[in-house]
Amino acid sequence: MPVSITLLEPVKLPEDVKVHVFDIPPTPPKGAFSDMPVDVGLQYQGQRVRGPEMYVELGGPKVKYKFELFRVKSLEEIEDGKVILIGPDIPELEEGSSIPYAVIIEGAGRGLESEGEGVLERKIHEFSNYIQGYMHLNQRYDIWLRISKRSVQKGLNSFKYIGIVLYRLFRSAFPIIEKLRVIIITDPRVVEFLYPQAVKIYEDRDRRALGLRDEDADIFYSCKLCQSFAPTHVCIITPERPSACGAISWLDARIAAKIDPKGPIQPTPKGRLLDPVGGEYEGVNEAIRKLSNGSIQRVKLYSLFNYPPTICGCFEIATFYIPELDAVGLVHRGFTGTTPIGLRFTQIADTVSGGKQVPGFQGIGLLYLWSKKLFQADGGWTRIVWMPSELKQRVLNAIPPELKDKIATEKEVTTIEELKKFLVERNHPIVQKWREKIEEKAPTAPSAVPVQPQLPAPQLVVQPQVATAPMTPQQVAISQLVAGGTTFVLKGVRIKVEKLVIKRSEVGEGK
Repeated sequence: MPVSITLLEPVKLPEDVKVHVFDIPPTPPKGAFSDMPVDVGLQYQGQRVRGPEMYVELGGPKVKYKFELFRVKSLEEIEDGKVILIGPDIPELEEGSSIPYAVIIEGAGRGLESEGEGVLERKIHEFSNYIQGYMHLNQRYDIWLRISKRSVQKGLNSFKYIGIVLYRLFRSAFPIIEKLRVIIITDPRVVEFLYPQAVKIYEDRDRRALGLRDEDADIFYSCKLCQSFAPTHVCIITPERPSACGAISWLDARIAAKIDPKGPIQPTPKGRLLDPVGGEYEGVNEAIRKLSNGSIQRVKLYSLFNYPPTICGCFEIATFYIPELDAVGLVHRGFTGTTPIGLRFTQIADTVSGGKQVPGFQGIGLLYLWSKKLFQADGGWTRIVWMPSELKQRVLNAIPPELKDKIATEKEVTTIEELKKFLVERNHPIVQKWREKIEEKAPTAPSAVPVQPQLPAPQLVVQPQVATAPMTPQQVAISQLVAGGTTFVLKGVRIKVEKLVIKRSEVGEGK
């Protein structure tokens, strides 16, 4: 049968593309998923499929084109109960390979509105992880999935099973949906052709969220969707701080709470404003304490260093502190190079994720970079000194005009010393901050020459080719402290370290 796909405009499929159309069978009376070859249930949320265990990788960091979308259609546009596979099925994929991948779910129903697309789309992440051996991470254009060898051996040998599970879960969870079909695309040509249209849809959604202000809202929203991966993590979504995964704005959260009143996204009263700059609210702290089971006591929504928000692992951008410069860098998930502090995104992500509060290291959504409250407790854009060139190009119109040529990328610098020189030459605002600190120490010392920061250079750098465990950002910071005195902020406490002596204790055998 002929198949057409319309995101923003109709797409003509290549003549030689493989198209399989599967009918979704009636739900068996013995159990909703008793006819599936693998188990399906909540117990698999948070599952991981490691490299040696995977049969195939769908999307992920090695693949440029991948995405998932939920699209609201009219009842006349959808033939209910279909799974459409465009491209090769699981047995036709090379074992161990990484392929372009897209999932498009089209739903229709009286009362179902397009404003809820982002909310329903985020459910793809949750529902996919119900399937034994089908790992789903991230969202939108950053999806990363793996199918395990063991599940393929048990019979998960067709994408039709993935489609059937998603269909039944969506129809069961959201009675407002009257018709639904699932489109799975594994043909690289089709994924690449549709990718720009998908990105345009994401951008249009985000644009609707800009312009709202926290002061205009009486209610924020808490999201605990990712607690299966990070049990202590709670995302607080405000008009000026979207979810760190980038998929849920405040408008999306409001709709989610209406569509699914008992779901993971719930209204959260702001309560009394405790810190207008840091963004601390009494009601938010109460919600955080309750939803994290007491693990997190306080959160300042717009701080990088003082009670920063937590994150799970589905964030778009990671921040990292550069203690030698008292500055901050940004790195996005798609960047495969090394940051000036000697760490890659994956190494920084290990420190940021897991529901921890790590001063200077935070996971954020891309849309947050347009917020007027971006890290306002710690200098905002004036504190940011480095980001990958690809990320900089994507957010160029979010950067204040006077700073656009003062933030370095991997094309200009690769080390902290090079970055320091770049910032001085471009007269980045952070340089003035260095001068003010030096003047505080020696207020009577005149100088006709611009003062350059006398900060310790890093003595230890992570070398990827060395077969030892990579240093965490905290270890990097300690190694820099050994090199010389510096000042840093840790959860609101300023500590001055002039000298650090590490002695090895002599431990005898059996002691």
